[in-house]
Order: sequence, then C-alpha cells, then structure tokens
Amino acid sequence: MAYKRFIAGLLLAIGVVGAYSFSADEDIAAIVQRQLDKWTGAHPIEKVHLQFDKPYYAAGDDIWFKAYVITGPEHRLQSDSGILNVELIDEQDAVKQNIKLQLHNGLAYGDFALPDTLHEGNYRIRAYTQYMLNAGNDFVFDKAISITNIITNKVFTKTTFSTAGQNGRSTVSADINYTDANGAAYSGNAVSYSLMLNNNVIAKGKGVTDANGNLHIELPGDNTALLKTGRIVTGITGTGQGGAVYKSILVRVMAGHADVQFFPEGGVMVNGIETRLAFKAIGTDGLGVDVKGTVTDSKGKQVAIITTAHLGMGVINFTPQAGNTYKANLTYTDGSKGTVNLPVATDDGFVLNVADAGPQNLRVVVSATKQNSNRFSLIGQSGVKVYYAASSVPGNKVFSATIPKSKFPSGIAQFTLFSSSGTPLNERLVFINNPDDILSLSVIADKQSYSARQKIGLSINAKNNEGKPAVGSFSIAVTNETKVPVDENSENNILANLLLTSDIKGYIEQPAYYFNNVNDKTRADLDVLMLTQGYHRYEWKDVLSANQPVNRYANQKNFTISGRVTTPSGSPVAGGKVELINFGDGVLQIDTITDQAGRFAFNDVIFADSIKFLIQARTAKNKRDVIITMDSIPPPAANNYKNIADFKLTTSSFLATYAQNSKALYYEQMKYGQGNHVISLREVQIREKRNALKHSSNLNGPGNADQVFLAKDFYNMGCPQLADCLQGRLLGVIFRNGVPYTTRGFGRMLVVIDGLRSQSNAINTLNVNDVQSIEVLRNPGTYAIYGMDAGSGVIVITTKRGDEPVEYPQTFGRGIKPYAPKGIYRSRTFYSPKYDVKNRQTLADLRTTIYWKPNIVTVGGISTVEYYNADAGNYRVVIEGVDSEGNIGRQVIRYKVE
Repeated sequence: MAYKRFIAGLLLAIGVVGAYSFSADEDIAAIVQRQLDKWTGAHPIEKVHLQFDKPYYAAGDDIWFKAYVITGPEHRLQSDSGILNVELIDEQDAVKQNIKLQLHNGLAYGDFALPDTLHEGNYRIRAYTQYMLNAGNDFVFDKAISITNIITNKVFTKTTFSTAGQNGRSTVSADINYTDANGAAYSGNAVSYSLMLNNNVIAKGKGVTDANGNLHIELPGDNTALLKTGRIVTGITGTGQGGAVYKSILVRVMAGHADVQFFPEGGVMVNGIETRLAFKAIGTDGLGVDVKGTVTDSKGKQVAIITTAHLGMGVINFTPQAGNTYKANLTYTDGSKGTVNLPVATDDGFVLNVADAGPQNLRVVVSATKQNSNRFSLIGQSGVKVYYAASSVPGNKVFSATIPKSKFPSGIAQFTLFSSSGTPLNERLVFINNPDDILSLSVIADKQSYSARQKIGLSINAKNNEGKPAVGSFSIAVTNETKVPVDENSENNILANLLLTSDIKGYIEQPAYYFNNVNDKTRADLDVLMLTQGYHRYEWKDVLSANQPVNRYANQKNFTISGRVTTPSGSPVAGGKVELINFGDGVLQIDTITDQAGRFAFNDVIFADSIKFLIQARTAKNKRDVIITMDSIPPPAANNYKNIADFKLTTSSFLATYAQNSKALYYEQMKYGQGNHVISLREVQIREKRNALKHSSNLNGPGNADQVFLAKDFYNMGCPQLADCLQGRLLGVIFRNGVPYTTRGFGRMLVVIDGLRSQSNAINTLNVNDVQSIEVLRNPGTYAIYGMDAGSGVIVITTKRGDEPVEYPQTFGRGIKPYAPKGIYRSRTFYSPKYDVKNRQTLADLRTTIYWKPNIVTVGGISTVEYYNADAGNYRVVIEGVDSEGNIGRQVIRYKVE
C-alpha cells in the first residue's frame, strides 16, 4: 500500500499540470527527492510507544507495559534494533530504575516493581533504542507518570497559587494545605521552607500552619525563572513521624503576562497577500491560556479580532499592507493588558497556504508578489519520504493544486517551497488522518452484564480498511474505572504518540484530545496546532548536503562487550589475547585478539541481567601485566524534559481516589499475607577501619561521617561513571546528571576532592578505579565545619595514593578484570486470580488493574481472552496494537460489574 501511495503521489504531481499551474521539475524536485531518499536510507526513523496498564500508580504497585518499536512513515514493526532501554526517572531527573528488554520484531514487554517506600511525586518513563539517540532526546518516548504513596507517607499537600497586581507590580503567593491521609488538617505545626531554583536556595523562611492546615508563602513576582521552573521545599514538624517531613512542590504559576507568539502560515507575512496568522498563548506553567484582543495597524485601525479556540491557540486572517506595522492588543485571564508586536511583513516573497478542500483533498495555493521568471518547486513529504513533487510554470503569480489526502500516510505531512537554486522558502505542516492506516478494532464481551468475580470472555476482531482480517500484535489492559478515573484527553494513546508527538520537538498539551472524538472542531484545532509547531527531525542543509552527517550510534541488535588493553605505562597491547568468561558457571568462554590500538570487541553477545563476567587479557607473549579498560555508552541526559508541563502541581481528585483504594488494598493483602510488595530495607551503617581512610581530608577527622563508602565497595560493579556506582547506595543522596543532591530539601551538595572544593559535577570526571573512599556528611554536626557552602551536605572524596591497605578480595590476578554489565531483563507474568464458586474468598478484591496481557496475536484477525472480574465497579478495557502492514489500532469499551 505504501509503495502504491508513493508512486501515485508523484504521478499526481505530473497529472495536475493541465488543470493547474504545476509541471514536473527534473531539477530541484528530483534533487530533493534523491537527497531525501539518501537520507532515509542512512537515517531511518524509529519510534517507540509504550502502553501501560494504568495512567498513574502508587508505591507498592507494579507498572506493566508493552513496547512497540516502529520504523518509517508506514509504521512497520522494525527488526533493526534488538534492545530497548526503559527507565523510571523522578522529577529531580534521577534514574530510579532501568531495564533492558530484548526486542523481537519490534515488540517487547516489561514491568517495574515500585517499592513501598518510594517517595510520592512526578515521575517519567523513558524508552529508547541506542539508534534513536541519533535524533536526540526530543524524539525518545518520555511519558509523565504520577506516583502516590499512602503507606509510608502521612502528610499530603495541596497548593494553590494566586497572582495580584500591586503598585504596578505583580505579586505571587502560594497557599499550601497540609493534611493526613484522611483529610484531617495539621494545624499549628511549624514549617520551614526554601525557595529553590536550579537546586540552589534563593530564599528561606519559617511559618506555622493555621487552623485549617494552611501555610501562606509570598513569592518574588519578578523572578520569572523561579515562577517557571522553581520549587518550594518545605519541612513540617509535629506530624508524629519522627522529625521533619519534607515536601517538594513545583512552582508553575503565571504572574503578569503569558508568552504570546504569532506564526504566519508558511513562515512569512507578505504585504498585499492575505495571510493566516496562528498564535499561541502559554503561561509559565507551560500550558495554554486564554487571551482575547484585537490587531491594529500603526494608525490604530483595527484589522482583526483575537480569540483563542483551544488551549491558548487560535488563528486570524488579514492582509498586511506596505508601510504599516501591526500589534496585538491583548487582555489576559487576570484582567491585565499588554501588547505584542506582530512579525514584520516583507514586500517581496511568497505565501504558502494549505487548507482542506473537502474531507478527502488538500488545496495548496502559493501566492507571489510578482511574476517570476524562475521555477519554484513544491515538495510534500511524510516521514522523510516524498509523496508529492511538482514545480511552477514561470510567469505566474499564483500557483495551485488539489492533492488527495489518500496519497499520504496518516501523520504529519510537510510541504516545502524551494527556489530554483534549492533554497527552502516556505514550509507548512499538515496533519493527515487517513482512514486507510487505522485498524478497525472491535471488542465484544460474551455477556451483557456481570457480577463480582465472575468469569468474562472478550473476543477481539481486527480488520484493515478493506474489511479483511488483520494479523497483528496487541496488548489489553482492564481496570476498575471507579477506582482509576481517567482523563482521556491527557492519557497515553498509541495514535497520538506514533502519529503526532513522536515527530514534534516541542511540547504538545493533551495530544489525545485530537484522536478521541474526531470531528470538525478537533480537526480545525489540530490544524492550528500544526501552524504553531515545528518539525525538526532534520535540517534541510544537512539533507541537501553532498556529505550528509553520519550516525553516531549504530543499531544495537545484541550487546557488544569491548574495551582496550594497554601496558601499565599506557601503551597499546597489539595482538594480545582477550578472553570473556562467564563468572557464574564458566560455560560461556570466548576469545579474541586485540588490534594495533589494543582494542578488542565481543560482538553479538546476549545475556541476562545480573550476570557477571571475567575479562582476561595477555600480551602476544602471554604476559599478564596489562591494564584492561572497558568501553561504555553513557545514557542520555535526563534533564530538559520537554513535557515537564505534564507534571502535576498538586494531588488531583483522580489520584486521591486511587490512593485511598491503594491503602485499603495494601492493608488487606498484608492482613492475609498476600501481595508482592517490594520493601526497601533500612540501611545498616558499618564503620570501617581508620587505616583505610589514612589520606582522608575530612575536616571532622577520617571516618567521622554519616556514611563511608570504600574502594572495596566499588569492586565488581562495572559502573561506567562514578555517580552510577553511588546512585541508590548513598543514604539520603540522589544524583542528577552526576551532581549530588540531598533528599532533605533537595539542595546541591558540596563536593570536596582531596581537600579541594570542586564543582558539583566533577564526580564523573574521576575514574572509578582511582577512588579510595567516599564520605557523606549530611547532618549539621558533621557538615557545619565546612561553612555556608555546605548547607545541603558534603561529599568528601579521597583518591588513591598507592599505599592504602588492600581490603577487597584478591581473587583475581593481574590481567583479569571483573565485569558486570546490565543485561536483558526477564519480564514477570501478570497474576490474575481464578475464582471458584465452591471456594468462598474472604479477601476483598480491591485490585485496580483487573487484567493485563501484552502478547495478544490476532490469527485470522481474531483472538480471545478470559479472566475473572474483581469486585463491583465500572470497568474499562483498552486495547492497542499494530498489524503486519503497519496499521495502528486502538479501542476502548466499558462494562459494569454489580
């Protein structure tokens, strides 16, 4: 289907020349097409979608997910990449859990077990293949997930931000309400707080909660960075939890004016030519806000009225005139007013307009200010593949064509106007919703109604656009919607992800809105979104270059274990023998020879997680006195999350409902000794012998610290960077891109290396094997001696001098290196109870995920599943998947259990 669509698109471009002003161009159009084909061959697009069993979770839950990895505009399940990385990241950008899954024809499924002690807050789940890193972090799968904790957490907050104008300045305040899990207010409790920006404290204060549990805090209204990306860290005492309970509250509040930008269709306004001008108004929380107003020229004449249509976006039509400038006179939601200058129109240029010409066609019009003697080419592509190519006939001012939407696959199509020299002049994004690419999914229950714990059978039927059975892979999630309410416009959605957000570099608010109930309004709103977004998977200068950039990261089918062997002086060991041995049973044992640079590699190795290897190296003369250095590819940076606006500022009513049920389920399972709860044990502190710290620069004295980590503790970890070894092992310390932060207030900790105060990010500049000890100072009694810079604690690092006692096991001789890389995670199986009417159950079934199955295959277009309902409620069934032709499907049904 995709090949026919491609050929037909090019034939159409040639066929319309009689009716319109386009003709085939063997120059620019052919060059662009050839370069795009070359680019696609070297840089095929990979996308990842994860379907989850629920939209949010609680500590102690299991997160179940299915991964789909597709390639190209046809959305075919790909077989190029064989390993998928999936990470759970907290709102401080610290990776809390990470696993590797083996892909089979682009499919995999996995899970995260959340410990009962996990802090509540905003988390993200990120998924990517190694190859996807070539496109950058903006194009990996990254979904915001809220996680609550009602088991260990006894303090809950709700924050309300408000703004006001005073003496011509904006003032901002935060009212934080503190309650226990049952909603009882913590009144008269002492609270200390810090205003944090980029993890630095910019202000501190204290207060006492009122009778209703409220604390009022004034924020600096002129600090726009704080209001956009800051945090309030509070510590409340007197809650009965032994010391202060700390809460980190995101600050996302609009003070004063929203950021309003205007986007001319095609990128340019030209005097004398009518222009569609889209606009977007964004608050400091990153979400769209309503504005209204007018557009006036330099003489004060009104030329257009501004009204937002959806999530701060809208569009106006007007014709700019030479000698005039224009401004928008805006009224914001708080009643304040402001002006924004519109883009300056040019006297000479082109306007590219693309609009619907009925439900099945697009009407493309290119308008110029004067007749042109040169040809101008129009290229329409989707997924970096050309589906339309045509050029103008010299001597005309207006060029137009009608293009059937069926010639493009579903998703974002990009129309670009090129000059005769190949310079991009105008660009327009259009969303194509092609029914041919959407699977028809039906889910039919075997009964009209059900009772609690009754067996249910669902029949799944998948058909393509021709009504023929579709063979595909699907995943199904059944939840009790009474306990797991869903905001369908904001939830994870395979159509919204693979067709829209995965191709956009910027943030899109509520992407599922455009796919849940497609009608004239949602189509119009989506078109305005296309006018205000940018497509940045490539730059034209790179595509049209004779020497296109090469990929930095290759497709990873299996693992590669590689490194370098040198002499103690650093010279390469050429022709040396290197052996890879499975440390567990020794069954796996392979060898290779180093090259002239001393490098070696074991390619196409696959192994399970938690495996341990020995790397043994010898010189060509069988000498053992060599140094082995292993290669590693660091994970992508976790900061600059583009969807940070999806982080929740306060506990929603949906999450509160879910939290209460999670608490009831937890205690019910504990009562009967059931459940699979992952509980983190309290760390046991063991003081080491002082002689291991003989060179420590700790001002309190060697070993006088809250925690000590010695060289022997790094032994056999195989960490690529020092922060990776320390993450999760230092009590009360988290690492964000190699920088240590205390969990008490989340401030940046002071780093002292061999007695010298260093940059906080200097930790990852150290070689793991060069470190003798790490001392953690987290209490005032230990860090106060370091002064004001140490208010969040100190990390004291001592490097080796060569005379330290060797306390780690001497199991291995020279030329042998232990190596413990992260391998393939073995996914668990979802447990679904089977009820027998003869066996009365005393345990209340309070489960929220009733059923999860990630590996459904429709043979002949049909598949069936069976499971048992839990207790009463309104049940929601979501099924998503992709067929063998790349067609995507999603279906949601509901039924009631009484």
